[in-house]
Amino acid sequence: MRAFTFPGQGAQAVGMGRGLADAYPAAAAVFDEVDEALGEALSALIWDGPIEELTLTANAQPALMATSIAALRALEAEGAGIEAASFVAGHSLGEYSALCAAGALNLADTARLLRTRGEAMQAAAPVGVGAMAALLGLDFETARAVAEEAAQGEVCQAANDNDPGQVVVSGHKAAVERAIAIAKGRGARRALLLPVSAPFHCALMQPAAEVMAEALAEVEIAAPKVPLVANVRAEAVSDPDEIRRLLVAQVTGPVRWRESVLWLAARGVTELVEIGAGKALSGMARRIDRALATSVVNTAEDVKTLARALAG
Repeated sequence: MRAFTFPGQGAQAVGMGRGLADAYPAAAAVFDEVDEALGEALSALIWDGPIEELTLTANAQPALMATSIAALRALEAEGAGIEAASFVAGHSLGEYSALCAAGALNLADTARLLRTRGEAMQAAAPVGVGAMAALLGLDFETARAVAEEAAQGEVCQAANDNDPGQVVVSGHKAAVERAIAIAKGRGARRALLLPVSAPFHCALMQPAAEVMAEALAEVEIAAPKVPLVANVRAEAVSDPDEIRRLLVAQVTGPVRWRESVLWLAARGVTELVEIGAGKALSGMARRIDRALATSVVNTAEDVKTLARALAG
């Protein structure tokens, strides 16, 4: 059994997906449709940069989704689509890519939702108010205790449980800086601020959650063709109303990625295929469960390699 996984913010790179679009008309059509949905040439920014503009949250989120779906459409052109997966999962914004891949959301709606999500998350906390930090070498329970101790009346929460030795905390900048100091005293191998523009997946994002509740209420969500392992539940869901609720909760809730991968492995998944830019999820998967096979699909050659493997 295999699961298709979809990357989150941080995986963006200028030029991502261009080779797919050149090699596969179906992939090129994805970028065209996203451009049309947003009323701008996002594809030009994706392929030509500058990286500073591409990295802006409101651009990075739909751009990464478009790249993932382009890779999936290329796979489909080679005869291997979503039916090759038993589950889908995505890291933060990647959850929207996963839902689009599984047919729960259409491409144009997904692009517009992610543009709205990116803008709302950026607007929820003025620049400089919040921060995020990676605590390396601490397990989740220790990191959560560190965040609670650091809060001191401010917001500081364990936001991303990425793998057994990497937890990200999010909240008010001073509280996150306190968490870094406390974590080092608790044996963290490293603790460092992340270069992000807003404190994602914590209570400071509540205004963005309210924006997304309104936006999602206007969009049709179908039952996915394969179940989604949701970030905030770390288990599979297929009911459209539950998916809608969880997408709202995800804005302020933790990304339970480590638990999600363990859940998949416990259900017999032996292979994770990372579809889209970068390879961060594959690295996390190997640290979570070394028995899991991983592969990455973000170039035309990757597409052909996976298609051959699936055919064999």
